[in-house]
Amino acid sequence: MTHADHPMARWVQVFLQAQAAELDAATNTQLAYARDLQGFSEWLTDQALHFGTATREHIENYLISCEAEGLAKSTRARRLSAIKQLYRFAFEEGWRADNPAIQIKGPGRAQRLPKTLDISEVDRLLEAARSTPREALRNGCLMELLYATGMRVTELVSLPVSAARGDPRMLLVRGKGGKERLVPLSPPAREALAAYLKARDTAEEEARQNGKPASKFLFPSRGTSGHLTRHRFFGLIKEFAVAGGVSPAKVTPHTLRHAFATHLLAGGADLRSIQTMLGHADVATTEIYTHVLDARLKELVLEHHPLAKASKA
Repeated sequence: MTHADHPMARWVQVFLQAQAAELDAATNTQLAYARDLQGFSEWLTDQALHFGTATREHIENYLISCEAEGLAKSTRARRLSAIKQLYRFAFEEGWRADNPAIQIKGPGRAQRLPKTLDISEVDRLLEAARSTPREALRNGCLMELLYATGMRVTELVSLPVSAARGDPRMLLVRGKGGKERLVPLSPPAREALAAYLKARDTAEEEARQNGKPASKFLFPSRGTSGHLTRHRFFGLIKEFAVAGGVSPAKVTPHTLRHAFATHLLAGGADLRSIQTMLGHADVATTEIYTHVLDARLKELVLEHHPLAKASKA
């Protein structure tokens, strides 16, 4: 039985296992690959085809069908990326003698400037988090750390408590692909961390005396992950937005990351430093924030310059 005869689900399973083992691919990345490849395999099945028999033309026809469905450019680009990764793996493993996806160019991605928040909106969010009726110290710490470091939400909620010991000036963050980086902590973030850590350790000690194991996470939870989930934090930040009088549509954990970068750039920080703190592999990814800043400055001029107001009259 050749690999071409294996069910397509088996191809995906082995590919994902290799991604996890060799590249330390994050769970969310693997789930995204699985979803995208599932869609492609279903289309191939409808055409009486298989990963092992599909040609470049078939893959291009699949992408055309995705466009006809009205899928966004970013979604189509991501699906093609998953297909390319699968076929590169299949070629390297000798499952196929060729790589039918190697020369296919993607649809590109429509450049959309990331939503960001101004400093007053961030201040209102931080104040709302610090004023919550329950878990105020934890919530204040979460928001201060997010804004002070620009961490991805998964990096934040899964921080080990060991990273926070000793009143650190820098936090060691484990990012995508297991890459580690150091991010500096602002004085307000350090104060919020110290206050929360004291309360957290007291609660953990009480739990330990009741026979419960100590948590290794800074933000522990009774759920299966052992730490606060990104979904729960997404809900929390929407609550802070409502309480702080900020439009919830503008606020996600990622907009705080964007605010961190944009406000640093506006304050004179250089792109390379921001790239390092955000954990971007390529400075080109970080350069989007120069466009955000340009757009914001243009907006300020149009709103507040007397000549702009005169032209509207």
